[in-house]
Amino acid sequence: MYDYRYEPHRLIFMIDNKSFYASCECLRLGLNPMTTALAVLSRQPNSDEKSSLIMAASPLAKKKYGLTNVMRARDLPPKSQRKDLILVEPHMNLYIQKSMEVLNIFRKYAAEEDIHIYSIDESMIDMTRSWHLFGTDPYLVGRGIQKEIREKLGLYTTCGIGENPLLAKLAMDIEAKKRWSMIAFWHYIDVPDTIWQIKNLEDVWGINKSTAIRLKKLGINDMNELAHCNPEKLKSEFGIIGEQLFAMSWGVDRSIISQKYHPEHKSVGNSQVLMRDYLEQREIEIVIREIAEQVAARIRKRKLLTSHISLHMGFSKFKNKKRTGINASKKIIATNDNLVLTAELRGLFRKFWKGEAVRTISIAYSDLLPDTEQQLDLFVDSTTQMKHKNCDYIIDSLREKYGLASLVKASSLLPGATSIKRANLVGGHNGGSSYE
Repeated sequence: MYDYRYEPHRLIFMIDNKSFYASCECLRLGLNPMTTALAVLSRQPNSDEKSSLIMAASPLAKKKYGLTNVMRARDLPPKSQRKDLILVEPHMNLYIQKSMEVLNIFRKYAAEEDIHIYSIDESMIDMTRSWHLFGTDPYLVGRGIQKEIREKLGLYTTCGIGENPLLAKLAMDIEAKKRWSMIAFWHYIDVPDTIWQIKNLEDVWGINKSTAIRLKKLGINDMNELAHCNPEKLKSEFGIIGEQLFAMSWGVDRSIISQKYHPEHKSVGNSQVLMRDYLEQREIEIVIREIAEQVAARIRKRKLLTSHISLHMGFSKFKNKKRTGINASKKIIATNDNLVLTAELRGLFRKFWKGEAVRTISIAYSDLLPDTEQQLDLFVDSTTQMKHKNCDYIIDSLREKYGLASLVKASSLLPGATSIKRANLVGGHNGGSSYE
């Protein structure tokens, strides 16, 4: 169906740090990540230890005790049956530091524009222009990168090599992770022996459970059937995604790592899962203010203003029967001022909230504009507005230089500072997740 002569023939390396969080913890304790049974438990403050989530587990812990990243501590075997299993708390700063050290090694092998950070533990490198500088065979170059990371950082890695990013990713996920060498190379010519032999659709990157169910309703149960179905049927069912699925089944991916996509209209946001049900209006508004300021700091760093704000709240499924949450948005005069944005979001919250127990809060700023000529409010003194703006930038620089914890500590030294006042100054919670 596809003529591979006209497809990109590049050399892409997809490299994954094996059991990254658990491996970092093993190294912190001076242990070998491959011969140590260790699990990383994430525990919320004031919560029962048994409810702790297993964030990561070493290969031996997974094999010996059947641990997965969706289990709870209560699911672990009794202590008498897991005497060699080490349980530790997460250290995110350590993981970030190790990830940056791995990135610095990658920079020795390829130009910055040819490196794509897929996640904290996975990266994609276009070695088309540079691999020959480090060896006579791509396998040997991949082995060299694995060896350098192992010797310098103590981390084990899996490496998928392919003629495009898709083939490299599938080579890593499907084959390299199961091989003793932890390295695999997939070519276009291998597609019938590799991709078409995948029986479980959900094993393929880009096909989730719901997509697999829809494909099965069309009579498509594996990758071989997907590759040999009528592409018009896929397009009718999935639209442009159907065309992408069909191309995927033939190992076709025309993306070039150095040609990174920059969307015209961005949305910057942050979401947070609360550690308990929040029922008090004051407590909820403190969290709203914290998230609003975090996101505002990010758009100020990029010299942007927002003219559209969105607030999403998820209610506790155990205490709310009628409504599952709030989805509200509003057009505003373009700004990146903390006070203005917090006030607007607080207004949305008070308008739509009816006393439900809140468990998740998400805030997003969209319709972003360059921060060149911010329009001032005619009903507020312009000097006051500029002071607010300058203060926001000063706080941003302090946060970036010294971290949020330093501001919390400094605010606690203010005369008469209470926990609520400190929370109102710098935000009373940490954590959550960001998205763009």
